[in-house]
Amino acid sequence: MLPGPGRRPGGRPDGPGGPRVEREAPQGLRSLRAVIVDTGPLVAFLNRRDRYHSWAVEQFGSLPPPLLTCEPVLSETAYLVRDLHGGPEAVLELVARGVVSPTFRLLDEIAAVKTVVRRYGRGLADACLVRMSEIHSDCVLLTIDSEFRDVYRRHGRKSIPTRLPPKARSRR
Repeated sequence: MLPGPGRRPGGRPDGPGGPRVEREAPQGLRSLRAVIVDTGPLVAFLNRRDRYHSWAVEQFGSLPPPLLTCEPVLSETAYLVRDLHGGPEAVLELVARGVVSPTFRLLDEIAAVKTVVRRYGRGLADACLVRMSEIHSDCVLLTIDSEFRDVYRRHGRKSIPTRLPPKARSRR
């Protein structure tokens, strides 16, 4: 499911006509200490039929690992790829290989996460990601959900730096 060294996500070797993977983070991300990843890009990376698959592969190839996340995001991702051959196992493999790291401890942040849930009335994964963006002040959130840019605020008032694909969707 996951590409090996020198291989594209489809399992074919990279070659002269293959994708060019940046070895350094793009200019706007070089000074960031943390890249936080949401469910959407993980699902898109693992599912070649996803409309954002190419974008997700490009992002994962250009951002330095590990991408930070939380266990609710991993749970959502495993659920959404459950019908793909090897889908849930591929989610675990991303963690095992150090591509993503579920560093967030809900027990340590329960009061702050409850505040976010109350404020926005959204799910646990989104609330944890908002809280992670508060903890990691120099971060960017890799997502396909424009609500992180347009609706959610860290510390109640500051926008969350996001990296979205062109024509990203909103749940509204």
